Parts: sequence; structure tokens; C-alpha cells
Amino acid sequence: MTLPIILLIVGLLLLVKGADWLVDGASVLAKKHKVSDLAIGLTIVAFGTSAPELVVNSVASMGGYPDIVFGNVIGSNNFNLFIILGIAGLITPLTVQSSSVWKEIPFSFLAAIILLFLANNFFSSDTPGLSAVDGIILLTLFAGFLYYVFTQLKSEPDNNDIIQKDYSNLKIWMFILAGLTGLVLGGKLVVDNAVAMAQSFGVSEKIIGLTIVAAGTSLPELATSVVASMKKNNDIAIGNIIGSNIFNIFLILGVSSLITPLDYTLTFNTDLAILGAGTLFLFVAMFTGKRKKLDRWEAAILLVSYLGYTVYLVSGEI
Repeated sequence: MTLPIILLIVGLLLLVKGADWLVDGASVLAKKHKVSDLAIGLTIVAFGTSAPELVVNSVASMGGYPDIVFGNVIGSNNFNLFIILGIAGLITPLTVQSSSVWKEIPFSFLAAIILLFLANNFFSSDTPGLSAVDGIILLTLFAGFLYYVFTQLKSEPDNNDIIQKDYSNLKIWMFILAGLTGLVLGGKLVVDNAVAMAQSFGVSEKIIGLTIVAAGTSLPELATSVVASMKKNNDIAIGNIIGSNIFNIFLILGVSSLITPLDYTLTFNTDLAILGAGTLFLFVAMFTGKRKKLDRWEAAILLVSYLGYTVYLVSGEI
């Protein structure tokens, strides 16, 4: 058991350093090309931090572990929303741009609703799950989201007044690629060794997917958003989470269901409902307290809610 613990720590270190490099490179890239930090957070950073989920789910799908596939995505999205935004919001209240309030957050909620309908086969009498056709639908919606983001690339002003480092183009991309590499390798080390440790205690595949795997593959988002929050780069912190949640459902589940049709366990509906409720809370939070800002007390509610959710999961396993 000593080796998995050491590899787990190495993975965590890679995640933290990779996140630091990625935030630095992505922020300078945004400034250099007059692209908003929010757009960079919704695309480059979101894709980079979702890479561990993509790797894990592709392997799980090929291996025939649908509960790991769904548990990883739904669990990661809940972890992103409740834990990561909660921690980032406690570090510093997060100001949210108008486009995020009225477009990206609702789009994230819509993604969860679409997954609920497709996975339950509400429009047919087939066994609950995602087919290759569903995968094509999800990937088409993902392409639509990317089109929306790229049409907004220069429409949002960048209000981040922090002085940025003056990197050459080569150095910028070296930071971004090194950061993504660190995140992917770190995420894989964390997940592989955490799952090995959990399985030794006889934990079910569903719970492993919703907790250990989900938390492990969300560590890049956690590291990136916390670092961005500490650097007062709210747009990277917010865009990373919202973008990752949309990527996870549309891209990762789309790819996973194209690899192999996925059977869906109906008990995941509760976890999807919690994701939807949390996303609605985030939307409502933009109009309570200080407008268009996730205040510390609202961030604390997210964290406490996730603790209650974790107790619910564990109690159901006992």
C-alpha cells in the first residue's frame, strides 16, 4: 500500500504545478490576443482540466464499466460545482460576467436536463442508457457550444487589471502544454492509485465513480480554479468550472457512448437532480447578496451541501 500512496502524492504535486503553469500561460495568451479570460477558461483551460475525465471514461467505456463512466461525469460535475466553486468562492468572492449569468450557467443546466432525458430514454421504451445516436446528439450540441464560445471570443471585455508577465509565444505555449501534460499525468496517477486503494476495501463501482474517480479527475479543475482565484482571475476560475461541466456531459459522454453503448443505472437520477439543483442555486446566487457575484456565504452553502450529499452516498452504501 506504500507505493500507491507515494504515487498519489506525486500525482497531486503534478496537478498543482500543472494548474499553475496552465493558468499563467492561458492568462497571458488571453491578454496577448485581446481575448477575454472567460473565453480562454471556457475552452483551453476547460478542455485541459477535463482531459483526465476523457481518458478515464474512454478506458472505462472500452472495458465495459458504464457505472464508472456515468459516475465519473456526474460526480465530477457535482464536485466541480459544489466543492471547487465553494472553495474558490471562500478564498475570494467570485464576480461573474453577464454572459455567464444569462448564457453559460443556463447552458450548463440545460446539459444536465438533456442528459437526464437521453439516459432515461424518455422518448422511447428502450433500456435506459446512451446509444451511439445519443452520442452523436451530445457531440453535435458540444460543437454548437464551441461555435457560441468562438463567436464571443472578442465580444467580452477583459476587466482583469492584474499586470501580466510578458512571455514570448513559444514560452506561452510551453507553459500551456507543460500544464496540460502535468494535469493529465497527475490526474491518471491519482485516479489509478485511489481506485486501487478503494477497491481493496470492497467499495462498489458506482460509489467509486461518484466519489474517488470523480474527485480524482476533478483535481485539475480544483487546482486550476483555486490558483486562478488566488491570483484574482475570476474569469478563469468560473469559466473553467462551467466549461468543464459542459465538456464532461457533451464531449466526454458523447465520445464514451460512441465507443460503446452505455447502460444507465436509474439511481443516477438522484445525482443528476442534485447537479441540476446546484446549478439553479448558482444562477439564483447571482441575484442575492451582491449581484453577479458568488459571495462567501453562498460558497459556504455549496460546500455544506456537498458534505450532506457525501453522507447520503456513504449511508446508502452501508
